[in-house]
Order: sequence, then structure tokens, then C-alpha cells
Amino acid sequence: MLLDKEQVKALIPHREPFLFVDSVVSIESGKKIIAEKVFGENEFFFPGHFPGNPIVPGVIITEAIAQTGGILFNHSFKEELEKSEFSNAYLIGLDSCKFRSPVLPGNKVVFEVELIKRRSRILLFGGRATVDGKKVAEAQVSASLV
Repeated sequence: MLLDKEQVKALIPHREPFLFVDSVVSIESGKKIIAEKVFGENEFFFPGHFPGNPIVPGVIITEAIAQTGGILFNHSFKEELEKSEFSNAYLIGLDSCKFRSPVLPGNKVVFEVELIKRRSRILLFGGRATVDGKKVAEAQVSASLV
């Protein structure tokens, strides 16, 4: 493990129960990141999504992809960000979202995210989520530095 949960928290503002990255396995600065999250049986959303058949909501999976992209960007460009007027990045778009298989309680999800393009304040990431090597979701995420 490259970064544990406390180190992740130092890079993004998210906190429980809305922090969806447990650890970072690898980072290729400015390019790619691999992170993980184990969705435990007691996650706050399982009782309502869906009773008797709990699955991780797609919106949570895309949020985890976005958080992983934020970790990549903040880790890679930390010094630049400290010197700039920007304090954070906000999600501004999701494109090409596809959900291929449900994520169940107890699954460990691996998020692989690449920084595709950066133009001034706008960031574009490509991400995918897998469970046991099988793709469960993918999305392009755009964010704006603010």
C-alpha cells in the first residue's frame, strides 16, 4: 500500500460516511492511480438500496472514481496547488458512465483512474472500477479547480 486512509484524507476533503477510498496502491504522478475500497456490510446506503438485495449504488461508484481522480491530482500537483488561488476541485460532469455488474457487500473494488487532459482549471479523468479483475463500471469524470 502506498497511501493509507489517513494519508488519503490529507489529499481530499471527503470524510466518512462519504469517503469511498480506503487506500492507494500506486500512483504514476500526473498520469495514473490505482486505489481500493472494501464496501462493508454496514454501509449507510445498503438498507435502502435495496432491502433484501443490497448493492452499491452506481452514483457511489462514480463518486469513488471522482475521489480517486482528486487524490491523483492533489498528490501530483501539490506544490503547484499550494502556490495557486485554487483550494479544491468540484465535479462538473460525468460522461460515458457504464455499469456492467453489481457491487455487493464485502466486495473490494479497485479503481483505476487516468488524468486524460488538463486545460487551465478543467480536468478530465477516465476511470474504471473492477472486482476480482472483472470490470463493474467505467466513467469519464470532469472537474473544475475552484
